Amino acid sequence: MNDDKHDLELAQEKEQDQDQEQNDSETILMALDQISQTIDVMTSVVGRLRHFVQEQETTEDMELRDAMRPGRTLH
Repeated sequence: MNDDKHDLELAQEKEQDQDQEQNDSETILMALDQISQTIDVMTSVVGRLRHFVQEQETTEDMELRDAMRPGRTLH
């Protein structure tokens, strides 16, 4: 009967280990999803900042060209 009890304990430990591994896998997958979402948001922010800087650069170039027009009086 000791062997049956020992086998049952081993089976329970194995099941607990499998449950823990399942929980660990789920936790890892959730963390990876969160990282992926964070990267998507950061990529969007970088794209918007890049667009803003390019627009600013274009505006400055146009203002410089207007200032350098022939016949314009600079003060």
